[in-house]
Amino acid sequence: MRLTVLGGGGFRLPLVYGALLRDHAAGRVTDVVLYDVDSARLTAIARVLADQAADVPDAPRVTVTTDLDEAIRGADFVFSAIRVGGLEGRAADERVALAEGVLGQETVGAGGIAYGLRTVPVAVDIARRVARLAPDAWVINFTNPAGLVTEAMARHLGDRVIGICDSPVGLGRRVARLLGADPGTAFIDYVGLNHLGWLRGLRVGGRDQLPRLLADPGLLGSMEEGRLFGTDWLRSLGSIPNEYLHYYYFNRETVRAYREAEATRGAFLRDQQARFYDEMERPDTPALATWDRTRAEREATYMAHNREAAGAGERDAEDLESGGYEQVALALMRAIAHDSRTTLILNVPNRTTLSVLDADAVIEVPCLVDANGAHPLSVAPLPYHATGLVCAVKAVEREVLAAAESGSRTTAVKAFALHPLVDSVTVARRLVDGYAAAHPGLGYLR
Repeated sequence: MRLTVLGGGGFRLPLVYGALLRDHAAGRVTDVVLYDVDSARLTAIARVLADQAADVPDAPRVTVTTDLDEAIRGADFVFSAIRVGGLEGRAADERVALAEGVLGQETVGAGGIAYGLRTVPVAVDIARRVARLAPDAWVINFTNPAGLVTEAMARHLGDRVIGICDSPVGLGRRVARLLGADPGTAFIDYVGLNHLGWLRGLRVGGRDQLPRLLADPGLLGSMEEGRLFGTDWLRSLGSIPNEYLHYYYFNRETVRAYREAEATRGAFLRDQQARFYDEMERPDTPALATWDRTRAEREATYMAHNREAAGAGERDAEDLESGGYEQVALALMRAIAHDSRTTLILNVPNRTTLSVLDADAVIEVPCLVDANGAHPLSVAPLPYHATGLVCAVKAVEREVLAAAESGSRTTAVKAFALHPLVDSVTVARRLVDGYAAAHPGLGYLR
């Protein structure tokens, strides 16, 4: 089985390859093709993978290419993990937004909209190429903003594109561990959009264990979300929100922390990864050890500004492990390739799952996966406060898609202005101007 990774020079790829090395099942991936626009990054990551595979005699063969069509042709699965504009683009997204006093986070608020506007045209081009060159391939989308990009690609690939994210996996794992349950067998009742969802239950043997956690302030306060949101707020919600909802529930505090920080998250990662790739240009650099050290630092500083704003302290050692998206990707591939049914939280078209959204709206929910793809499971309606946020953000995503398709600056302004975290049409207009100046790739907006 052949796996193509678009954005194969990306820093997180060794997590995926490590999962493949641990997979010895029949019909596993035997060939991995890495594609990236940057040949130096490809070479660096290929060295890390070679170190990982040094003691694995049947490791999947790795090849690299800077030819997109060559990478796609013949693929059984395509992982899309691109970053249009690189980390310099992410840093610019944060900088432009913060200058206007609004959030510039990669997937949330103004930053997420800017990232989507420059990513959607590229993702759509990839989807069209896959449909033409590898029509039987399944696309697994890692590219952020994951829900928005998956919906854009689905317009050309239908159900053969599925989005994944590690946030719900990590949240479900933390809750299960606290309650003494096996994360692999517990059913996680999680509903929303990508980076905008709520864990509403954790069923073990058909019985919901979440009320037991919410009723115990000490236990609840010992987990990452308890420290981040505060136990009183979680108990009033009656659910555990995805960590990214901290940007909504504590927006003023987070924006202030970002503005006062020595460096934004994007700037930190830009500089950190630049150092990593510079080190990797030296032939004597121990590739895997250098990558692992850099990854540990990256994980330890994840959402540091939010934790600082909340007084949440350092991350737990258990949370410094990989979030698990590579295991989700592998489980997804296995289920499709071998028709081995499993349940995973994925980004897929709504169909009739949430009545407040149309059938094509991509949502993040538990899905039954088999040889025919991912099928969203029935879920209870969201409460009004969650419905309002989901509908508002989905409306913004639709305006982003419309602006990317039409090239309309007016529609792009509408996307910014409608977002709950951008409170002014005037600011929205300045944001579009600021992002157009910062990103040549947004020159299509007229």
